[in-house]
Amino acid sequence: MIKYNDTYIIGIDHGYGNLKTANTVTASGVKVHDIEPPFKKELLEFDGKFICIGENHKSFTADKTTDMDNYYLTLYGIGKELSLAGITEANVHLAVGLPLMWYSEQRDRFSEYMLQNENVEFIYNNKKYSVHIEGVSVYPQGYCAVYDRLKDMSGVNMIADIGNGTMNIMKVIDHKVITDSCRTEKLGVEKCVIEIRNALMNKFHEDIDESIIKKFLMKTEQELPQDYENVMRYCTEEYCKSILNALYKYDYNSRLMKLYVVGGGAVVMNNHNVNPPGATFITDVCANAKGYECQAKRKLRKGANDKDNKSQA
Repeated sequence: MIKYNDTYIIGIDHGYGNLKTANTVTASGVKVHDIEPPFKKELLEFDGKFICIGENHKSFTADKTTDMDNYYLTLYGIGKELSLAGITEANVHLAVGLPLMWYSEQRDRFSEYMLQNENVEFIYNNKKYSVHIEGVSVYPQGYCAVYDRLKDMSGVNMIADIGNGTMNIMKVIDHKVITDSCRTEKLGVEKCVIEIRNALMNKFHEDIDESIIKKFLMKTEQELPQDYENVMRYCTEEYCKSILNALYKYDYNSRLMKLYVVGGGAVVMNNHNVNPPGATFITDVCANAKGYECQAKRKLRKGANDKDNKSQA
């Protein structure tokens, strides 16, 4: 969260696997109850509903405005950031993002979706929040995560932003994004998780909890039978190969390009030693949310400067 004058800019990355703000990561599952549930941790109360956040992940949908889930997640993300700062009332400018290939088509609709309540009150973890939504800025995913590195991107560069549901690809040539190069592939980390679960089921006839697989991918310490670990490692290597194959399909050349890999997929590839020559792994999964905030602050500052210049003229 960034403060600009009397406004708090809050960046929110609505991932299919996790909701990210600049300072928090939470599984993006949403469960709505009409009555108060017995367990109240990470509970949002809004419009007479009790909304549990983070118990699982959100299913993939190409349009993020088809239900209320992403709106609930937005209120939750606002509550998370304000609670960290000890604030319960605020003017907020939202900074959010969309996958590259859907950005132009869905940008206006997503902005209207976010602005459905200009003034909104909700309760997060038993504390009431009153928020005035002053505006919304919508940005392309991936680009904002590397915005502060554009000055270093001379020559030909490729960016791969790998989330839970999708991989967004773009080229940057001499510091400028090549719009025609933008692509979105359904090659997020969830694909790797599904392949591992299926392989384990086929070999051992047992289902395995997703949390165990996620810990393996993130290299979180846990004890696993060696034969299970071997299957999981093989599937992960195959998934990483499919990522590289997709990049090659879009003209990636490790000898002539610099590759920047962002998001949860960057963590997986880095953890499992899939390191193409000249690749940079940005393993901060909050990088997009932080980039949205920086871009929105720049936009608000530019708007204020333009207004001052006009008044002086």
